[in-house]
Amino acid sequence: MIIAASFMCKYDHPMQNWDDLKFVMHTARHGGTSGAARALGVNHATVARRISAAEAALGTRLFDRLPSGYVPTEAGWEAVEAAEAMARLNQDLDRRITARDTAISGPLKVTAPELLIARVLAPIVADFLHTHPDVELSLVATNATLNLAQRDADVAIRFAKSPPDTLVGRQLFEQKGAVFAHRDLISRDPGGTAPLDWIRFAHWPGPPKEIKDIRPNLVPRLTVDDMAAAVGAVRAQIGATRMACFLGDSDPLLARVPGLPLFAQAPLWVLTHADLRQVPRVRIFTEFVTARLKALQPLFEGQTPASP
Repeated sequence: MIIAASFMCKYDHPMQNWDDLKFVMHTARHGGTSGAARALGVNHATVARRISAAEAALGTRLFDRLPSGYVPTEAGWEAVEAAEAMARLNQDLDRRITARDTAISGPLKVTAPELLIARVLAPIVADFLHTHPDVELSLVATNATLNLAQRDADVAIRFAKSPPDTLVGRQLFEQKGAVFAHRDLISRDPGGTAPLDWIRFAHWPGPPKEIKDIRPNLVPRLTVDDMAAAVGAVRAQIGATRMACFLGDSDPLLARVPGLPLFAQAPLWVLTHADLRQVPRVRIFTEFVTARLKALQPLFEGQTPASP
C-alpha cells in the first residue's frame, strides 16, 4: 500500500474515486479502451470516461491518445503501479476474511480439467452438494493454470508433475495411459505389422518408440490439439491414440489396443491456497473429493482394463 500512498501524495488533487484506477490499469494492460472494456464487461466509452475522470481528479494526463491506441505517460505508469498494489492488497484481504469463515456454506469455486469433470468428478460433486446443500459450488472446466491467489478458484484439481509453490495440497496418485481404439476397429485389426490408423496430437512429437517397435506401420489419419477431440475421433473409429486410462477404460465403446504397453502420465493433485485451507467449506470439500478420488485409484493407475 506504500506505492499507492506515495502516488496519492505526489499529486496536488485528491483522488475521489480510487475505482477509476482500475480502468487505468486494465487499459494499460490491454493496450487500449476496447481491450479494457472486454476485460471489465463494460463498453469502451465507459472506460474512456473513467480514465478522463481519473485524469481530472489527479490533474495530470495519464495516457497519450495516439492512432495506435492509449499509451501510458510516466504518470500513467505510476497510476498503474499504484492500482496493481491496491488490487494485490484487496485480494489478500479477501483471502484473509474468507479464511475466518466458519460456516459450511457460501461460495466455493473449483477448477478441474473438462474431461475429468465429465467422466469422474460430476457424480462426486453431486454427492457433495447433496450432503452440503448450502455450499454454492461453481465448476471452472479448464486445463489452464488459474491464479488461486487472485481467487480465480478456491480449489484446483490438476494433473501435474509438481504444483506451483504458492499452493498447498496433496498428490493423490500416479496415473497411467494406454493406446485405445473403438472396439469395432480392434475387432478388424490383425495386429503385428499391419497398418493401424493413428490420431496424432499437434503438440506431441509423435508415438513413442515403445509403440512403434510393436506397431511400426502407424498411419496418421487426423491431427488434433485437444484431448476431447481425440476421444471423439477414437469413438468415431477414425483411428487409435494414447489417452489416460481413466478415459479409455471408463468408455464402453473403447478398449486398449492389444499388445501395447502402459505409459506414465502426470499425477493427480488436489490443491488450494495456503490462506484458504482451513476455511471449513474448502477443507470439507478437499477431504471429500480426495477420499472419493482415492477410491478410484485403480482406474487411474490402469488396473481395471476393459477387454476388447
